[in-house]
Amino acid sequence: MQPFKDAVALVTGAASGIGAAVATRLANSGARKLILVDRDEDRVHDFAFSLPCERALVIGDVADPQLWRGADLTGVTHAVVNAGVASAGPIDTIDLDEWRRVMSVNLDGAFLTLQAAMRAIGSAGGGSIVVTASAAGVKAERGIAAYAASKAGVIQLARVAAQEGAAQGIRVNVIAPGGVETPIWDSVPMFADRAAEVGREAAFAEMAAMATPLKRYAKPEEIAAQIAFLLSEECASVTGTIFVSDGGYTA
Repeated sequence: MQPFKDAVALVTGAASGIGAAVATRLANSGARKLILVDRDEDRVHDFAFSLPCERALVIGDVADPQLWRGADLTGVTHAVVNAGVASAGPIDTIDLDEWRRVMSVNLDGAFLTLQAAMRAIGSAGGGSIVVTASAAGVKAERGIAAYAASKAGVIQLARVAAQEGAAQGIRVNVIAPGGVETPIWDSVPMFADRAAEVGREAAFAEMAAMATPLKRYAKPEEIAAQIAFLLSEECASVTGTIFVSDGGYTA
């Protein structure tokens, strides 16, 4: 079964984590070509060689308008707006530079990616987009103001895009994961410190046991499967929805 036979898909943040898992899933499900965007040139280059389809690499910051002016998105039918960065710190101590760093990648970058993808998919006759948000954009927690605000903004951005894209046959949906075992956690001091003490797997298990009723975090491959479902024709009547995948965290 190849639900993405002959598809041309754009994936940002493609070098690792959810992005790499999505790219692998699409390639193994019949995609003809993947356009992989990441700022880590070596990592995305090495990863791309593992994929059984045509690949094109776009190297740079998704928040850079020049990147999108030079990107060839001809024929794109599907897109996964996934690039993002993490951040932690209470409102009364976080500095403006850190706030702007997070907003630049997570919100400005999502806007520019979505804009470019919608133009390309509209020209191709329609298709579908999934935007990666976060359960943090749905439920408030202390100490993650910049990250949470950026993801809440991404959710509303995608909902507006769904309204605007419908006339062109473009579906736009959001996935809002809770904890996922990805490298983004390594930049969170609390997790990095605990992982150094007990190891990454044990640190993930401890956090999941505290944070989720199911007492587990998702693997990137699980989120990739859910994204593929939202992208697929099985969801042909679904647009503007938020698919929360968080082990019961926001319930």
